[in-house]
Amino acid sequence: MTHRPAVFAALLGLTRAGSAIGDFWIQNDFCARVKGASDLHPVTFKDPVTEQETTHGTADGRSACLHHCLTYTATQAIVAGVPRALGIRVHPAAAAAALAISFGTHYAADRRVPGKGLLERIATKSGKGGFYKLADFGISGAFQLDSAWHHGWETVAALVATTKATSR
Repeated sequence: MTHRPAVFAALLGLTRAGSAIGDFWIQNDFCARVKGASDLHPVTFKDPVTEQETTHGTADGRSACLHHCLTYTATQAIVAGVPRALGIRVHPAAAAAALAISFGTHYAADRRVPGKGLLERIATKSGKGGFYKLADFGISGAFQLDSAWHHGWETVAALVATTKATSR
């Protein structure tokens, strides 16, 4: 394709939109709160409707994170249909590879088990551990580093998605 940079820009913008929708509108409160649960660091969830409290460990944390990543990736896949309206045909294998990158890296980042989560370990080893733990002044360091992680991998996924893209 002769306009790969334009296709990349379009796919990156759409991927970013799908990510934000999947993370903030589609993800339910249960998944958001429980996805980092472990047996050593259980999470208590209070159902907003019934007000019933339940405690969740590793299995529930993994399941909640998996559910979130599936709905997140499905949201991106739906948004990824927009390029056809722009005259862009994304190769199915490239689209699948891009979505797999998004799914895998999102799961790895969102399983935020205290002291063991990937982002916390990377932040600590790179000297950003203090920022990761920052939860003051209206800022959450963990959230900011999580967002930067996702933006970086979405860029890689958008680049992969442009492989063999054509215009119609």
